[in-house]
Amino acid sequence: MMHSRQRRRTSMRNPVVVGVSGTSAGLAAARLAAREAVSRDCQLRVIHAFTWPNPGASEDYEDARRAASRVVEEAVASAKRSTPRVRVAGQLVDGPPDRVLVRLSRTSALLVLAGDDLATAPSLPLSSVLPLTVGHSWCPVMVTHGPRTPAGALMVAVDGSASGLLALRYAAAESRRRRVGVEVVHVVREFAGRHEEEGHRVLAASIAAVPELGRVRTLVLAGAPGPTLVHAGAHARVLVIGPRGTRGTGLLGSVAREVMHRAACPAIFVHGRAIPAQRTPSGSSGALAR
Repeated sequence: MMHSRQRRRTSMRNPVVVGVSGTSAGLAAARLAAREAVSRDCQLRVIHAFTWPNPGASEDYEDARRAASRVVEEAVASAKRSTPRVRVAGQLVDGPPDRVLVRLSRTSALLVLAGDDLATAPSLPLSSVLPLTVGHSWCPVMVTHGPRTPAGALMVAVDGSASGLLALRYAAAESRRRRVGVEVVHVVREFAGRHEEEGHRVLAASIAAVPELGRVRTLVLAGAPGPTLVHAGAHARVLVIGPRGTRGTGLLGSVAREVMHRAACPAIFVHGRAIPAQRTPSGSSGALAR
């Protein structure tokens, strides 16, 4: 009876969705997503987007679709092995990956994507699936780098923008759920005169705007914002950041692109759109993902 009530309670929660593509990085993302789903007491949905130019004109279509289904099955199996308590469902969805994932983000608690496949690329093309999905998502997006989440504090970057405040509010909730400390960082051009003073002012104003944050550690860092945050986040558990900075224009800000491309730890890009209630069945049980 108790188990039945728990199922009904978790069925109303928005799921964690992970997009997989058949790579080892995608399998690592599925394992991390499983821990995130259990920590939120919700279902994990493993998604692979399938596209084919002209299904009726190719004898290879059925073989390709079966291979795509195996991608989902392998990711589901990997998630279950790593986190036995996770409630997980896999699905092959027809359509371009970014459109499929953005559509699913409307009813998701968190979208998890692998970023390792871009680690060796010299730059991050804005036309690729990852930035298109992160830029248009309706829910927070976690981009994973590496096989596991490192130990350490939850780091959040602020710059005085509305996007930065959204990230800080999300970090406050995440720190309570994960039971870890928070480091709030701001990057200035250099440690000299008004730059450092302005950095402390931005930190103080941001923290004052989020009273639920509690006690935090603050850091003013100097250098180019993107590379500096990537370096600072190397030992963080998670780096939380807004997708656009003070200018608020374009699909992604330059700092967000750098973090997405180079960060060593998982990075969560926070959006402020409201998430509709989920109506599809789901379920899970509870330990904290750290």
